[in-house]
Amino acid sequence: MESSTFVRASQFSLFPAKHHSANRATLLFKPWKPTTSHSTTLQCHKMYVPGFGEASPEAKAAKHLHDFFTYVAVRIVSAQLQSYNQEAYADMMQFLERHSLNDGDKFCADLMRESSRHKSLALRILEVRSAYCKSDFEWDNLKRLSLKMVDDRNTRLMRDYVSETSSVKSESEK
Repeated sequence: MESSTFVRASQFSLFPAKHHSANRATLLFKPWKPTTSHSTTLQCHKMYVPGFGEASPEAKAAKHLHDFFTYVAVRIVSAQLQSYNQEAYADMMQFLERHSLNDGDKFCADLMRESSRHKSLALRILEVRSAYCKSDFEWDNLKRLSLKMVDDRNTRLMRDYVSETSSVKSESEK
């Protein structure tokens, strides 16, 4: 389990000491002096999640979001092409029939190498993916919806279980 040292902010001072005889350079910072002989450690109380190897659950979620952003960008670009460039739209749809969007980077790399026309489509998808992630995706809403979904689904599952088990008991008691 990881631990880190916890130091109180009151041990540091950004204000000069009140010694008038000391030179100006020594007045800038008050030296740190521990108040006890032992450092206070703060234990990290996050859950250990086995089975993720070198990546954290957050890194795995980020990878899935990255691939999802590619999917969203392909949908946006396809809709744009459908309205003003039917030929490029047809090329995109044919490419989508032959290639999976499960790995967003592989999809874009394959699209770039298909032809020069496909390369421009891939570059447009990369631009839209980046812009959507940085500007349009509502990160706060994702957190709110995720927390609500977990709470709602946990409550529903527990309620269903209690309902099932209590009805079985009441029927057997008859």
